[in-house]
Amino acid sequence: MGITGRIGNLSRRDLFRVAGKYGMSSTLMAAGGFGGAMSLANLATAAESTYEKRFSKPAKHTFKFGAAGFNQRNLLIERAGALEFARDLEARTDGEIRIEFIGDNQICGQTSCVEKCQQGIVDFYAASTQNSAGGAPYLNVLDYAYMFRNRADQYHFLYSPASAALLREPYEKRHGLKLLFSHAELRGIQLGLAWENKPTVTSVEDLAGTKNRVTGTQLGRIAMKALNLNPVPVAWEETLDGLKQGLIDGAETWASAVAYANMSPVVSQSVHLNFFCGTEATSMNAGVFDSLSGDLQDAVLESSYWAQTHVQAANEAALVKTVGQSDPQLPGTIFAQNNVRNAFLSDAEIKKAEEMCSPEFQPQLWEDWRERLNGWSGGRDTYQEIYDEVRTISADTLPENVEPRRWWKG
Repeated sequence: MGITGRIGNLSRRDLFRVAGKYGMSSTLMAAGGFGGAMSLANLATAAESTYEKRFSKPAKHTFKFGAAGFNQRNLLIERAGALEFARDLEARTDGEIRIEFIGDNQICGQTSCVEKCQQGIVDFYAASTQNSAGGAPYLNVLDYAYMFRNRADQYHFLYSPASAALLREPYEKRHGLKLLFSHAELRGIQLGLAWENKPTVTSVEDLAGTKNRVTGTQLGRIAMKALNLNPVPVAWEETLDGLKQGLIDGAETWASAVAYANMSPVVSQSVHLNFFCGTEATSMNAGVFDSLSGDLQDAVLESSYWAQTHVQAANEAALVKTVGQSDPQLPGTIFAQNNVRNAFLSDAEIKKAEEMCSPEFQPQLWEDWRERLNGWSGGRDTYQEIYDEVRTISADTLPENVEPRRWWKG
């Protein structure tokens, strides 16, 4: 339940010894609070303290959080905020809400967590909205090509009251799920080892004809086909093997996903096409939320807001300092250690890709899905309204400088 590999000097067996005494969730929350290496004694002390706080009184509600393949180690690489949210919500409610955090694909995976949450098997879940789009098709609304220019646009939209009508309310109404917060990156093509000795990609044409893994998003496939990237559906859990064996040239995903999933050893180039969303989101079963008292509903929203601000700052730092998505790369980052080259395309190349595939320039490619999503939203022009909203901020806004707002307060 959420512990794999080593942390500092601790083995998996050491971690399970502590978890056997204080419970897995308390151990995970304690481990997630350490920024670096820890000793067995330190972890045991922290886990005991966490346990005592969490169980100082009986909980009114105990909820399961299905966190796909995440655990305390890889959540320090891709800062999706799941453990921080759980810790904050328990503290904010003085233990009235207790969360059982179940990661490492033990209760659900990237494509199945959404359905498990809809069915009530888990009460919260974390997975990418693109993988979740198979079970909740309205999430495709985030995936129009080049609707978001950069990560700042994504955070601005997540904080914006406009996200209620354009994303959150239709998602809840159609699929029974409440989107709480999300990390924000943009997707590119992560090329396998066959590209190790090839020149760094500088143009869309360099990628033409390659065969690339695609997620559950229908809209992402439209863009990939228009860019001649031959989308092939491959489960996230099978993508590493596909790259390793050369069954696919690359995978459409984002940089920190490569890093957290231990995919860096089989990726040679991270091509930053930035063509649509990579959003690792945490959602809640809407019926469970509605069953809570007003003060606990407020607590869920406030913890979601706090987690969103945490993710905004922490993931921006981790991209540079942990993952290695920068030019030049910092030594010791995951990309630097595994010889993963960043391929940052020029503004002119990004514009060329946009003109090849976006609804702005190729509206006919998007008509069917756009009409469908507009209908599900109650008649909003989903693409145009999100496009316009995110352009209310300057294109050169840094992601960490986007103003946080409580989106539910209008």
